[in-house]
Amino acid sequence: MNPGRIIHLQSGKSNANQKYVIYWMQQAQRIHFNHALNHAIEIANHKNLPLLVFFGLSTHYPDANERHFAFMLEGLKEVKAILDHFKINVVIKLISPELGIIPYLEQAAALVMDYGYLRHQKQWRKHVLDVAKVQYPDLHIDMVDTDAIVPVRVSSDHAEYGAYTLRPKITKLYPLYRDFSKISILKNIQALELMSDVDLTDIDSLLAKLDIDRSVKRSETYHGGYIEASRLILLFINQKSSHYLESNDPSTDYTSLMSMYIHFGQISTLDIMERLFLAHDHGQLEGQVLDAYIEQLLVRRELALNYVTYVKGYDKFEEMTEPWAYSTMEKHLFDQRPYLYTKFELEQSQTHDPYFNAAMKEMRDTGYMHNYMRMYWAKKIIEWMPTYQEAYQTTIALNNKYFIDGRDPNSYASVAWCYGKHDRAWTEREVFGKLRYMNSHGLERKFEIQAYVDKVNRGIKRP
Repeated sequence: MNPGRIIHLQSGKSNANQKYVIYWMQQAQRIHFNHALNHAIEIANHKNLPLLVFFGLSTHYPDANERHFAFMLEGLKEVKAILDHFKINVVIKLISPELGIIPYLEQAAALVMDYGYLRHQKQWRKHVLDVAKVQYPDLHIDMVDTDAIVPVRVSSDHAEYGAYTLRPKITKLYPLYRDFSKISILKNIQALELMSDVDLTDIDSLLAKLDIDRSVKRSETYHGGYIEASRLILLFINQKSSHYLESNDPSTDYTSLMSMYIHFGQISTLDIMERLFLAHDHGQLEGQVLDAYIEQLLVRRELALNYVTYVKGYDKFEEMTEPWAYSTMEKHLFDQRPYLYTKFELEQSQTHDPYFNAAMKEMRDTGYMHNYMRMYWAKKIIEWMPTYQEAYQTTIALNNKYFIDGRDPNSYASVAWCYGKHDRAWTEREVFGKLRYMNSHGLERKFEIQAYVDKVNRGIKRP
C-alpha cells in the first residue's frame, strides 16, 4: 500500500491490557481491495494479536430509509460471512458508530478507521479521536483513505475549479496508487467473546425489526453486495462495453450501474479500474472505452470527493456554487416561469413533461436513474419551482430519499453542477440566466427518448 493513504492520528504504547486490534469498518463495506482492513491485519500480525472488525449500524443515519438499509445489509451479510470464514472477529452494534465503538477501545492496541468524506462522517471520526486522546492516550490510531483511487488530500490541497484543473494532477498520480494485490492472512485467529446486536442471516426479518424510515421500500430491481457488483461489472465488460460511448442515450442499458455499489463501499473503484485495465490488456475493451470510463471513475468521481472536502457548505444553497452563478440567479430570480409545481407534484410525476415524469418514476420505483436523465431532471426542477433555493433543496431532498446512491459526494457535486459548479457560464436566457439549459427538444433530437419512457412504464427489470 502506498503510505500516502495512511494518516497517523495518534501514536500508541504497549501495555498488558491490550487484547486486540480494531478495524472500524464504515465507509468501505467490503473485504476485497480494502486498504484499511489490510492495514489493520498487518498491525495485528506485527503485534501477534487477533483482529476485531467493528461496524455501527445507526437506524437514524441522515436521510436513510428502508431502501438504503436493505441494500447495505445485503452487502454486510456477505462481509460478515467472509470474515467468519477467515475466523476474524466481527461485531455489529445497533448504535451510531462513534458511540458504539468507544467501549471497545479500552482493550485495543490499535484502531484503524477508513476515511469518510461527508461532514457527519468526519464528525464521527473526530469524536472517537477526541475521546481516545483523553481516555486512551496509549492507543495507536491510523486512518486510511481506501475509497479514493488517489487520496483526496494527495491529489489536491484546495477546491478545484473543474475537471480540467484536477485531471492533469490526478492522471499523473494514479499509477502510484495502483497499490493493492491481495488481502493479508491474519495469523492470530483467537476468538473473542463479543456479541453482535443483529443477525444478518435473515435480512427480511432484520429489516422488519429495525426502527427505520419506511417511506421508501427496498428496490426489487437492484440488490447489494460485492458478488452482485462483480456480476454487473463483468456483464458490462463482456456485453455492454463495446457500446459504452453510446451510453448517454437513456433508452439504452449500456451503463455499468456501479455507482450504488461504490456509494456503500461494496466494491472499490480501484478494483473496478484494475478489472478494466485487465480487460483492455486481453483485448476485451477498446482503448477509447477505457479512457472514457476512467474519466468518470477517476477524474469526475474524485472531483466530487475534492468538492465535499474543500467546499465546507457543499450541501447548502448559499455556499455550494460559484459567485458568477449566484449573480445570474439573483438577476433572474423574478423571471416568469412557464410552469410551477409543488414538491409533491414533482415527486409523483404529475407534470406536463413525460420525460421528467418517466425519470421520476424510474427513481421512485428502482432507486436509480440514468445519468443523463439525472441532469435533465434537476434542470427541470430549477425551471419549475418559484425560487432557485427551493429548487435546490427539493432536488437534494428527492435525491437523498429515493436514490440508492444518494447522500453521496457525487450527488452533491452533480446537483451543484446544475447550478454552475464545475461548469462555465452559458448564453444568457430567461429563468436560467447563464446556467446551462436543457430542454425536451434536446432529448428528442439526440435520443430515442420515447423508448426510455416506454421502458420505464413497462417496469425496469433486474439487469
